[in-house]
Amino acid sequence: MPDDDIFLPRAAAPAAARTAPSWAKKKAPPKSKAAVRPAKTTWRKALAPRNPHDHARKIAENVMDAWYQSHGGSSIDVPLGTVAALALLRQPPDTGTGLADWVLGRQPHELPQLFKEIYFGHWINRPDLINRAIRLHDWAWNPDPDKQQLRAVHAVTRAAINTGLMDLTGHDDVWRRSEADVLSPLLTGLRHKSDKKWRGEYHTPACITDLMANITIDKDFAEPGMSFREPAVGSGTMFRSVAVRLRDLGLDPHDFHWYGNDIDSLSAGCAAVNAIIWDLGPRCLIGCADSLAPDDDYAKTRAEALEAFEERDQYLGTAHSLVAFRRAFDLVDELMPSKEPVA
Repeated sequence: MPDDDIFLPRAAAPAAARTAPSWAKKKAPPKSKAAVRPAKTTWRKALAPRNPHDHARKIAENVMDAWYQSHGGSSIDVPLGTVAALALLRQPPDTGTGLADWVLGRQPHELPQLFKEIYFGHWINRPDLINRAIRLHDWAWNPDPDKQQLRAVHAVTRAAINTGLMDLTGHDDVWRRSEADVLSPLLTGLRHKSDKKWRGEYHTPACITDLMANITIDKDFAEPGMSFREPAVGSGTMFRSVAVRLRDLGLDPHDFHWYGNDIDSLSAGCAAVNAIIWDLGPRCLIGCADSLAPDDDYAKTRAEALEAFEERDQYLGTAHSLVAFRRAFDLVDELMPSKEPVA
């Protein structure tokens, strides 16, 4: 299937150049991001490392401590999915820390419903990516959750937010959201050493992926419509570096094709969530399969994505029909007040 055969809806192009992170002033920043970050910050950000990659690792450390000290268990998809859900939240700048404080005020039994609503909100726009991340959120649909696990989820939520997670991922500005990969250090930290060795799972450090992107991507090389393919995408760190580089050059990641694949469903789920956080655009597809097995240009991944959109349209169509019927019944009740209600 040719690369220009696109069925995903096209999103609006991001705004022009944004400001550079303050920690990057130690190096020569790109011309398109020469201004410094505004001085205003939260107390959580003030207590966090200035380098966003160090900040992401600090979040991972505190989340892991909170999970294991609360006896959360061996299901690493639960703390990983908790942080992924929180990273999908957007905190408008005019609200200050209001959203973070509101989340901290939720009781343990209220959190699964909150996470379901967060994932569902993004499923409306990108059902293919949310379906790919199902291992990160299917636990929230458990009708009879373990109370001890809920207490551990509550501890993880508090640890992530109080370490400044939303100062990294809660911005409307995609420049700020793309400063670091918050899921990669958490996924690798939660994995047992023997498990990582068996899987051959070793995530490339951000400093290496940034260097590779800066060396290989320039305006003479990057042309809208070209494809970036990653057969062992992990959590998508290489995609983050390339997207940042494209934006530094004044290019729009929405104009490029992104094909990421990983044999591990948790890694693929993290990459899918990160594709939303970093706004890689409507041409981004994340698959979960063996990259060494024969595949016709990500045909299976394309088919799964198309099926996800068709399923979404079917569900939304049914929901709209139900709403229309309810409004019709209410209108009949108003016109016939002396009769028995129709429904």
